[in-house]
Amino acid sequence: MDRVRLKSRVCDVIDARWDEILALAEDIRVHPELGYKEHRTADLVSQHLSRLGIEHETGLAITGVKGMVWGGAPGPTVAYMGELDSVLVRDHPDADPETGAAHACGHNAQIANLIAVAYGLAESGVLPHLTGRVALMAVPSEEYVEVAYRLGLKEQGKIEFLGGKPEMVRLGAFDDVDMAFMTHQTSRETGRMSVAGPSNGCVVKMIAYQGRAAHAGGSPHRGINALKAANVGLHAIDAIRETFQDDDHIRVHPIITQGGELVNVIPANVRLETYVRGASVEAIIAASEKVDRCLRAGAMALGAQVRIRTLPGYLPRLVWSELGAVYRQNAVELVGEDGWWDSTFMAGSTDMGDISHIMPAIEAQAAGFCGTGHGADYMPCDPELAYITPAKAAAMTLIDLMADDAQQARAIIDGHIPAMTKDEYLAFMRQIDRDELWKTPEAGDV
Repeated sequence: MDRVRLKSRVCDVIDARWDEILALAEDIRVHPELGYKEHRTADLVSQHLSRLGIEHETGLAITGVKGMVWGGAPGPTVAYMGELDSVLVRDHPDADPETGAAHACGHNAQIANLIAVAYGLAESGVLPHLTGRVALMAVPSEEYVEVAYRLGLKEQGKIEFLGGKPEMVRLGAFDDVDMAFMTHQTSRETGRMSVAGPSNGCVVKMIAYQGRAAHAGGSPHRGINALKAANVGLHAIDAIRETFQDDDHIRVHPIITQGGELVNVIPANVRLETYVRGASVEAIIAASEKVDRCLRAGAMALGAQVRIRTLPGYLPRLVWSELGAVYRQNAVELVGEDGWWDSTFMAGSTDMGDISHIMPAIEAQAAGFCGTGHGADYMPCDPELAYITPAKAAAMTLIDLMADDAQQARAIIDGHIPAMTKDEYLAFMRQIDRDELWKTPEAGDV
């Protein structure tokens, strides 16, 4: 059977399952869960895979799910992924009233896409005509939030890495995967589909300034003001911004998470969090060292101490154009040339960057949402484009990769030189994880 007929069959099944796909997307949207807590969402994925008779594992990296479908002959394994988690936006109208979680990034649509692809492959009869396997992966914890909670999981030995895809790499969930892709929804005024361009990576810092409490009015000279120390550190970071080179796309955006408890007491314990983002591993490491120097300066100026915990975040996203070209051809077939946009650099970060360092990988993009990403107004406004069209494009891409003895997939794999092996990647991530305590002699044992 030729590819045109195979693609038509898969798309027909996805259309026939429109109601189930829409219901799943909306169910997940109004029941958002944060990273490593996506038990309900993971259960929904497992239920749909079971309904289709697709063998799958659950509980990977706490909540991850991995199903596998086989073609008619052995060959490469291509993963199609969706992200399980949501983000914290407490004033979103659909936010969970207890947790503040909201699907203000469209991950509910990703899971709908994943299950739609599963339906398309399992019910269309195309699998015997394909070579290799498709791994259907629902991955946890892409949004890097609730860092303290995740550090607790790490200390309990339940995870090592705070991001879901890095943790699944560590656990071996990608060991049998040769290439991977997924779709991320977005809001746009022009364009309907794309393949994402390169992006920043990041490291994450948890900072604790420790001073000495004293009466803020009567005896401030007896105290060491940790809030003032933090402010000096923050001002120092602002002072070095002009030293960052434009091409490195450095972003440093700290927040104060604890600034004092009583106005009448010199703040003795102040906490900050920040990302240090950059377009290359080298730029991130260099900027991270500069930020640490600034943070130490705050402690030095006030005679305080500072603890800087640097955690591995995500690597910059690489773009593998050969895989992107296969996807583009199918997306344009669905939305037309005028519906395609060419993506540029993204200053944010995603753990899809980690996967792209290890194997050929792309992150497709689809419109279908309106509002501001991670904002209170972010909502689906075109369910067809958000939930259905990306699934068709993904299934059609899988057919191109795996038809005709998987010639296209084999060519991409054979021509690929990974930026890092799995072992190199894990060693690099572990090298980043540092916990430094710095103090002046004046700080003593505060």
